[in-house]
Amino acid sequence: MPRFVVQEHHATRLHWDFRLEMDGVLKSWAVPKGPPEEPGVKRLAVAVDDHPLDYIDFHGVIEEGYGAGTVEIWDAGTYELSRREEKFLEFHLAGTRLTGRYKMIFTGYSGGKGWLLVKGRDRPVLTEPPPAAPEAEKKASKKRKSKPPGKVGSSPGRKKKSGRPAG
Repeated sequence: MPRFVVQEHHATRLHWDFRLEMDGVLKSWAVPKGPPEEPGVKRLAVAVDDHPLDYIDFHGVIEEGYGAGTVEIWDAGTYELSRREEKFLEFHLAGTRLTGRYKMIFTGYSGGKGWLLVKGRDRPVLTEPPPAAPEAEKKASKKRKSKPPGKVGSSPGRKKKSGRPAG
């Protein structure tokens, strides 16, 4: 199974590097506010240069130049890709902190490198069928069903406006 890593990068500006093992490299995005952990949360993810696969375990200090600062592994694990298109990815992460369905949607913002990283709503896994409705529930639902069409006001026991019994 392919791997992923999220590296907390204390550079000029704190951000998280989100990396997916794909096509023999680590496809990489900088996520300024960190990857979402709650369903429905969307985060900007800016595509950056691909990194070699051996960078997946990197943590330490980058001394000088672009990206100088401290890098720590924030999360790591495997993922299963369920859909891949040019401007859309959908996958299931199995990490320590990040688990479940995620999507990446290309936006084109940020100089044509912008994506949204979205935590999806995970579908509950049913291990057994749902319990049957109690008898009282069943009877109540039968009573709520609509009556067959008929004349308005022609129910037995109802009086017409004239005061005479209906029917």
